[in-house]
Amino acid sequence: MAGHEFPEPADRKRVADSTVDPLAVEQPRHACDPAFRHGVVVGFDGSTSSERALAYAIGMTRRSGSGLIIVHVANRLPTTVWAGCEPPVFVDVPDHRTEVLGLELACAEHLAEVPWILVERGGDICHELEEVGREYSADAIVVGSTHGIVGRIFGSVAGRLARRAQRPVVVIP
Repeated sequence: MAGHEFPEPADRKRVADSTVDPLAVEQPRHACDPAFRHGVVVGFDGSTSSERALAYAIGMTRRSGSGLIIVHVANRLPTTVWAGCEPPVFVDVPDHRTEVLGLELACAEHLAEVPWILVERGGDICHELEEVGREYSADAIVVGSTHGIVGRIFGSVAGRLARRAQRPVVVIP
């Protein structure tokens, strides 16, 4: 079972109607498929470490009899450099990688054993993984470890996620 979910961007502003109660304007995100409630969320970008995390998450999903929520987070880049005056504005960079990843995953034999969906998000990786975990009431979030200078300078996604997540985080080396 394979599927794709392309939700509306989280940072899109809603237009308020003056005849409606302002508190009622804010609606929760789309309803997620109940078949994937209490599933396993895995961050996936096609890297070697994310492939290892995906393999581990497939095993967790198979053992628990739940669904697998594969999350690809597109990058956001600042449009201006912050010079102390105004904070930078972030824009979503078109990321066709999700489509390519979706096709690769659809052809993967090892995913035929478990029900799965691919969710695309844009923004901060840690925040989006935790948000998807919250929406699906995930039992765990699985991520690959970050190696290299970028992880040392900015902090690894796994480390930041483990400190702030409201559910178990499994980091695969």
